[in-house]
Amino acid sequence: MLHPVFRYVLSAIRRLRYPGTRRYWEKRYAGGGHSGSGSTGRLAIYKAETVNRFVREYKIRSVTEFGCGDGQQLLLAEYPAYTGLDISKSAVARCRALFVADRTKRFETYFPQTFNPNDFQSEMTLSMEVIFHLTEEDTYNLYMRHLFATATRWVVIFSSDEADTKGGIFPHFRQRRFSDDVPPGWSLRERLANPHGDISISEFFFFEKVADQGAG
Repeated sequence: MLHPVFRYVLSAIRRLRYPGTRRYWEKRYAGGGHSGSGSTGRLAIYKAETVNRFVREYKIRSVTEFGCGDGQQLLLAEYPAYTGLDISKSAVARCRALFVADRTKRFETYFPQTFNPNDFQSEMTLSMEVIFHLTEEDTYNLYMRHLFATATRWVVIFSSDEADTKGGIFPHFRQRRFSDDVPPGWSLRERLANPHGDISISEFFFFEKVADQGAG
């Protein structure tokens, strides 16, 4: 276990070197990096089985994912029509190459400042272990607004829902209590505990649209 003083110094150094969300992930994917351990192995299987079952149960025809990453998680998905968005153009390029023969999928770079939800409407939007990687307030706020404004029926989130009160040593990771920022017109229908809590702090949250809302 790190000594508190050493932990503070290490955290300060890492934060000084942290280039921000977009540049961090672009550099990571451009350099051959991956989306993280949660996109493979038993956690990835659990996430895929849960979302695939939900898609089948509610007969969802279209899905837009905010944060498609390197596409490894998507290899396990069963969606009739899918649009993957990511802030890293290298991640988008990798996904396009990986699914080049799959006409049910398309991928686009996500630019929060110019994104128009009306151009990407789908029955369900998906966010899997992305929210706690949005370290800037403006990026996070726009992301939450777009995530819900793009969905016509459901929003599915796999994330932690606790605010970071201590500050971690990894600058690209910041826990948030995102449930406080869900826009009006949506209701939490289910919160599903994660049976793999030994390797992930995230849980599933299923939000259903219950009233009309603006798409701003």
